[in-house]
Amino acid sequence: MPETRLDIPQILFRLPLFQELVPEQIAALEPACRERRLAKSEMLFQKGDLPKGFYVVVFGQIKLAFPSSQGNEKVMQIVGPRQSFGEAIMFLNRPCPVFAEGLVDSLLLHIGSGPVFALLESDPLFARRMLAGLSMRLHSLVQDVETYSLRSSAQRVVGYLLQQCPQEGACEGSFDISLPTSKQVIASRLNLTPETLSRIFHDLAVNGLIGVSGKQITIKDARRLREFDL
Repeated sequence: MPETRLDIPQILFRLPLFQELVPEQIAALEPACRERRLAKSEMLFQKGDLPKGFYVVVFGQIKLAFPSSQGNEKVMQIVGPRQSFGEAIMFLNRPCPVFAEGLVDSLLLHIGSGPVFALLESDPLFARRMLAGLSMRLHSLVQDVETYSLRSSAQRVVGYLLQQCPQEGACEGSFDISLPTSKQVIASRLNLTPETLSRIFHDLAVNGLIGVSGKQITIKDARRLREFDL
């Protein structure tokens, strides 16, 4: 894993949660920040661990998932650079309901809860931004339930592929994407079996909508693919 000397104030300022803070407030958070390097497949925390703060991904990818007694798992979220996780559990002060694992070599910043709670008490704007962030997470979970309940397996896959557009949703015609993680993890995130995901990729390819080469996917006609998603 490459050695990186972190500029903690700049990392915090770039987060939407902290963008409105003044330098003095960022300085109050800095002593509570700790670097955490995580190797691929290394566990950050287990289900049942008690949180003492939350995390920001500097680089890499983190998988948040539920384990099962059968040895399977359900991936709830894949967290990437400049994203945070663990805030809700920090506020509840309850055991974590999921485990966190590195999908690739990753560098994280752990932010202790003490200064965060102090900011919440002293800065109403920060409290509103924190509440807005948690509300967006809840909205995302509701969307997940809606997707799993009302959309077919193929529609879920098509929707996921279109979300990977490198031009932030403005892609048309033909373009290439690179899957951010393994097909097994993507299948779990979409509430599918790996076999179902492979079958859908095959069917989309046979219909001339995509080309598949490992993690490289060619969207051959975004309009046709989008219409298929209706």
